[in-house]
Amino acid sequence: MRSNLAIVLTALVAGGFGLLAGLMASGSPLLLRTEFGQRALGWWMATTSSTPQGVAIARRGESLPAMTLVSLDGDRVDLPDTYAGRPLLINVWASWCGPCVREMPALQRFAGDQGGNGVQVVGIALDDVEAVRAFVRRAGVRYPILIDAPGPADAGVRLGNPKGVLPYSVLVSGDGRLLKQHLGPFADDEIARWARP
Repeated sequence: MRSNLAIVLTALVAGGFGLLAGLMASGSPLLLRTEFGQRALGWWMATTSSTPQGVAIARRGESLPAMTLVSLDGDRVDLPDTYAGRPLLINVWASWCGPCVREMPALQRFAGDQGGNGVQVVGIALDDVEAVRAFVRRAGVRYPILIDAPGPADAGVRLGNPKGVLPYSVLVSGDGRLLKQHLGPFADDEIARWARP
């Protein structure tokens, strides 16, 4: 009797997680806009994904793995060290990603509202440098944009996004620890609330 109860409970819990993951993967905005929904989706992605051996992956509460990327000007930028001292919102995107492009004005407004003491905003484009340059000029994006090649060990993966969902954002503390993850696009009014450390 006891083993039957354990089987039923296990099936219910597994079914609940499956339903939750299915709702979130299908784009249910209600779930994706909650911290619980974001954490559950992140857990599901981490447990159903494999990453190349030896690739350091960011985990909530832990320091980001060190990585060096290139800015649009060709300068080398060390993450997270270059932006240490203040919270940092990193947004991983691509110019061909419709939801990424739609959320850029809200990210630019948020970045402009932060001043010299607020949350820093940095974009990481998994894209062609020339396509990104053209897009940034056209869209009026003024926060720093870094470039990485998409792939199984790109910056998005190393920042805790093993499935490569775009857009993908993380909030990093001033001392380089991963505080929050956000899969999918932000709503226009969501960024400031979400980015509170």
